[in-house]
Amino acid sequence: MKVFADKLPAALEKRLPKVVIVAGDEPLQHRDACDAVRAAARQAGVEEREVIDVEPNFAWGRLLDIAGNLSLFASRKLIDVRLGNQKLGQEGSKMLSYYAEQMDSSDDILLLSMGKLDAKQQKSAWFKALDKHGLFVPVWPVDASRLGYWLRDRAGLHGLQLDMDAARLLGERTEGNLLAADQELQKLALMLPPNARIGADTIAQGVEDNSRFDVFNLADACLKGEASRVSRIVHGLQSEGVEAPIVLWALSRELRTLLSIHQHIDQGQSLEHACKAQKPMIFDKRRPIYQQAIQRLPMKRLHKLLLMAQRLDLAVKGASPVPLWPGLHDLAFTLAGGRGLLAELAWTYRLH
Repeated sequence: MKVFADKLPAALEKRLPKVVIVAGDEPLQHRDACDAVRAAARQAGVEEREVIDVEPNFAWGRLLDIAGNLSLFASRKLIDVRLGNQKLGQEGSKMLSYYAEQMDSSDDILLLSMGKLDAKQQKSAWFKALDKHGLFVPVWPVDASRLGYWLRDRAGLHGLQLDMDAARLLGERTEGNLLAADQELQKLALMLPPNARIGADTIAQGVEDNSRFDVFNLADACLKGEASRVSRIVHGLQSEGVEAPIVLWALSRELRTLLSIHQHIDQGQSLEHACKAQKPMIFDKRRPIYQQAIQRLPMKRLHKLLLMAQRLDLAVKGASPVPLWPGLHDLAFTLAGGRGLLAELAWTYRLH
């Protein structure tokens, strides 16, 4: 059964399942989910824990050996399997399926922590076999639109009251790095009295800018039409030393994808089929942001933006005098729906 990370503690209070799969790439929520399972196991009297760190060429028979070993001190144990981003492989898949078959005769708890699982992996035999015995906790990064609310709630866990303006500012300064945001909240909790109310001024004075951006943040912000956020991300990427060709690659890829979706829809196909036809395929969770972009950006504008990207590619190769980073900013800003910019730039980039 699927349970999201914020609902996991409540689910564990109702019952401690025989298996919990925590999967995802966001480190803070991933850590918290695993800690919640360990705490629930201790609360239920499971005092023994076996930790298995899966490394390359790991022998999966060890899992069955540990599961079969009887303890002199406890009737139940928590088997903490830490896969990280290692591939499961055929051996691991078979062993987990076999382990699931034996679970009815065991009181042990399996905690399987791993990287993100895609839709295909969630349909695999090993996943289905384990999932029917317990909980699946997918860990997703917090969306930028929800980040302020998430941080406000997180502050409450540290005994702080965070104003929304303060939460938004903290989100801006730690965007994409929830661990950094949580560390700042912990520091504030140590410095301030319990239940202290924190305003934006406190955040501005005491929190360093720990923003971490990548080109995928930029692409998503462009698709969602978040023009002001796009400006901040582009400047952040430049200051962090990200190579301009990587940024151009990400933006050009999205432009070609949007043009391809437009073409499929113009041929009478549905958005769903148009997204499935892309390489790589666009999954259900991401389709709404492509739909937003398609509705906002007609084919003519996308063609002009792609021409603009080609001019910037010449600048990367030293064959055009167009200023590279200002041009990348203009391209991303216009893709995100920045108003009045494309006409102004048409002469500069010869987009007529």
